[in-house]
Amino acid sequence: MRELFHPNIDQLNLPAILKALGDPIRLNIIKNLANNYETTCACCNIDLPKSALSHHFRVLRESGLIKVRIEGKQRFLSIRYEELEERFPGLLDLIIKNI
Repeated sequence: MRELFHPNIDQLNLPAILKALGDPIRLNIIKNLANNYETTCACCNIDLPKSALSHHFRVLRESGLIKVRIEGKQRFLSIRYEELEERFPGLLDLIIKNI
């Protein structure tokens, strides 16, 4: 299986993060992930086709908001709290509190 792209902390940029969060579905994914340390793609409780969900997960991952860990055939999602807090202090807390 190919390696998934995750931007380094110095590659995180605010416009890409805000653009990713500009979609209500992706905001809902972040809201669901904020309540868990790590969860599977299926546990996000969003009623969309797999292809649409994959697109939203990719946008969130490539913007640097989430990390996707592959274990066998399962994909585990988590928010990149530490990296985002280091790069943009307080941003993620502000967003999550206002979703």
